[in-house]
Amino acid sequence: MTISDRIRELRRARGISQEELAEEIGVSRQAVSKWESGQSVPDLDRVIALSDYFEVTTDYLLKGIAPTAPQTGKQAPNASVFAIAGTALNVIGLATSCGVWYEEQNTLAIIIGLIFMAMGCMIFGIGMVCSSADTRPKAKDLFWKINIWILVFLPLAVVYNLVIHGIPAPYPLLFRPIVPFCIFWLVYFAICLLAQRYLRRSNGAKDE
Repeated sequence: MTISDRIRELRRARGISQEELAEEIGVSRQAVSKWESGQSVPDLDRVIALSDYFEVTTDYLLKGIAPTAPQTGKQAPNASVFAIAGTALNVIGLATSCGVWYEEQNTLAIIIGLIFMAMGCMIFGIGMVCSSADTRPKAKDLFWKINIWILVFLPLAVVYNLVIHGIPAPYPLLFRPIVPFCIFWLVYFAICLLAQRYLRRSNGAKDE
């Protein structure tokens, strides 16, 4: 692995784009691009700046020599654990909300669902802070690929039912005419697909 490979891997592990790294180091995006493609190498001042920013030694950047001193403290957890736990709570929240509404048909169903989802997002957020930095990009991608569909559904259904039927149900109620019901699903899929497209483009920009 060359210095260009190490800079690229450290940047991706941090979850930032070439432009963001350039701003942190005080160079142009083109300079970072040339470093990562092997067209040029950073000067000594930039190597020091990179080592400070990524919290690695200059020996690691230049030669790939990892520190041999024993690690102190516990290793940071994998961010995917938090993403999975947050997703599970969001799924439970949506399912519980729909189940309580089906049985009781009161606003408590909405409150329960939102509480579970808030907890799920909070756990995911905590994971993005205290987990291992190199596991965060994959965990973030995993979380949002699934949870966009969950987190959009409940509030959109509540708004739909309030506007069309005057009832705050957690899933779209089917009454005649059927046209509003079909429009709900079209809007729901459009929002989720557009959000996923935005995330893919955002992740693609960071990998450049």
